[in-house]
Amino acid sequence: MGIEIHENTAVIRDILSVEEAEPLLEWLLEHRDGQLDLAQCAHLHAANLQVLMALRPRIITWPDDPALADWLKSAFEEPESNHV
Repeated sequence: MGIEIHENTAVIRDILSVEEAEPLLEWLLEHRDGQLDLAQCAHLHAANLQVLMALRPRIITWPDDPALADWLKSAFEEPESNHV
């Protein structure tokens, strides 16, 4: 399993598969102040990305892989407002 829980922090290691989307969702719903350590995350299934984008948990460490970190950070950017 790619999720390791430590009190109020979930550490994501290696690959976060589709099977882990539901447990991640449940943990985040039960721990609304929960935070994520993604430093050792190498890949995550789109279902997990949807969970993260929907619940917007605090990410304390982005992936060590620069391409994955940039991709995830761009998914979490707030859209710019076009209002004048």
